[in-house]
Amino acid sequence: MIFLLVLVGLVVAIVVTYNKLIGLRQRSEEAWSDIDVQLKRRTDLVPNLIETVKGYAAHERSTLDQVVRARGAAMAAQTPETRAQAENQLSGALRQLFALAESYPDLKANQSFRELQASLGEVEETIQSSRRYYNAVVRDLNTTIESFPSNQIALFFRFVKRTYFELERPEDRQVPRASFGS
Repeated sequence: MIFLLVLVGLVVAIVVTYNKLIGLRQRSEEAWSDIDVQLKRRTDLVPNLIETVKGYAAHERSTLDQVVRARGAAMAAQTPETRAQAENQLSGALRQLFALAESYPDLKANQSFRELQASLGEVEETIQSSRRYYNAVVRDLNTTIESFPSNQIALFFRFVKRTYFELERPEDRQVPRASFGS
């Protein structure tokens, strides 16, 4: 009788732990999807931004090309690791583009440019919030995968740790902004 109770208790513990791992994996996938949506919103704003800048700073071709290449790489990236790297490059390229805008008073005064810059700032803030949530869920999942006895269940059912979505350079932690004051 005691053996049967221990066996039932063990099975219940395994099922509960397995379900917890499944729930955490699903939450991490959902959180990644939220980040992906925001990153797509950002990449969708870039062509309009480039067209606006071209009208004022057409001879700044290398900066514009860098933004276009970084956008293409960000759109092509599939995994969180490659996406984070590509998004870091895009953030740097956008930062250079906004710094370039400081040299063109007419561009800084352009309503479309200011609206696009504000939209990008809002999207960047949403991305940061989504990234924090994703990383918190990944931390919970990874902790559960590494902790005993759940690590044995995770190993048996082949749960794998997820990677964090992190910014590589400290300057990438700042939202790319430009000052449009007079």
